[in-house]
Amino acid sequence: MATSTIASTINGFFSGGLPIKLSAYDGSVAGDVSSPYGLKILNQRGLSYILTAPGDLGLARAYVSGDLELEGTHPGDPYPLLRLIVGSTDFARPSVSEIARIVKDLGLSSFVPPKPPAHEHLPAWRTAVEGIRTAGLNALKRHTQERDAEAIHHHYDVSNTFYEYVLGPSMAYTCAVFPHPDATLEEAQAEKFDLICRKLGLKPGDRLLDVGCGWGGMVRHAAKHYGVKALGVTLSREQASWAAQAIKEDGLDDVAEVRFSDYRDVVEGEFDAISSIGMTEHIGVKNYESYFSFLHSKLKDDGRLLNHCITRNDNASKATAGAFIDRYVFPDGELTGSGTIVVAAENAGFEVQHHENFRRHYAKTLTGWNKNLVDNWEACIAETDLGTAKVWGLYMAGSRVGFETNEIQLHHVLATKTPKNGQPGAGQTTYPMRHDFGV
Repeated sequence: MATSTIASTINGFFSGGLPIKLSAYDGSVAGDVSSPYGLKILNQRGLSYILTAPGDLGLARAYVSGDLELEGTHPGDPYPLLRLIVGSTDFARPSVSEIARIVKDLGLSSFVPPKPPAHEHLPAWRTAVEGIRTAGLNALKRHTQERDAEAIHHHYDVSNTFYEYVLGPSMAYTCAVFPHPDATLEEAQAEKFDLICRKLGLKPGDRLLDVGCGWGGMVRHAAKHYGVKALGVTLSREQASWAAQAIKEDGLDDVAEVRFSDYRDVVEGEFDAISSIGMTEHIGVKNYESYFSFLHSKLKDDGRLLNHCITRNDNASKATAGAFIDRYVFPDGELTGSGTIVVAAENAGFEVQHHENFRRHYAKTLTGWNKNLVDNWEACIAETDLGTAKVWGLYMAGSRVGFETNEIQLHHVLATKTPKNGQPGAGQTTYPMRHDFGV
């Protein structure tokens, strides 16, 4: 029996084979050899990454470490290649005899796991083990304040300058809302903040709390255009520093503040409105009810909450975001369906008033971010490093595919703290009979 080549062996792991070209350092080629797009395994370490972490994680490790090359596409926007292989990267389970043959053909050394790239965050079990050594059994708990702070630091404290290149002047790292198909990314981000202000019914003199406020885009927009007094909180020291400077430059020091703080440490209350934009993804599904209960306690009667969150297309799938996202992008991130969010908000005492999906808007947002990364590729590498830039290109393009194929969605859930008797509180105006967000 002829010895299998590297390319043919790896291609055989993918159900039906890859719809793009697969080549390897032994000169072998497999898959669709006529495709303008391809994966090229450059060395044995790349092969070992793929063999020892089958599927997306192994491919990502090999790519980020420089041991796997994407052909026919820019690393800042590998969308064209990823769009072709979506749903094709899960390994088929080989039989015992097939495993024995593969080990014989490729060598036992190919199955020794290499050390993961430095860009990879420890998996949950390793994080717990390391934490137990210093913090005891409490380290087994996900979404403690300490562990959440570390996860946010991993993702958001890359470099403010890097984010300026990728996100653009708005520094808005959440789904934009495109008022028309030809709107620019900046116009769409401004529309997103304005729509949330309108949904919250903000008016001069109101007090707004923005949890997980990022670089303060919502805080500054609401203070500047709606005359509110706004407080934002973020677990990223880099974000808080950037936002403080932007607030100062905008002349909003007296009405806007971004605080480096866990939302659970906010002592103020009696807010007229709360915005939670891209925050729920980080808190853990099991903590939804306690999260919404906390926000409920911070609102005045008839106050409004707008929750903006990436969601799954169902409420039954496992909430984990996947190995690549968990290790390289959002450690401990969890996604579930919008129905789970609605249930948790209602169980916390909120009356849900409006529920809206912006899935296709997020695909367009990611397209804009990938373009920014490509346009500023060399500057982004200089600001961080090649591996980080690759992670971001892969993550954003892959997410775009997920939104386009309805694997993931983005929902707004608007709710009110309705008094128990269903009537407006003293000096308050109840939610209108029909909502009108001025669109």
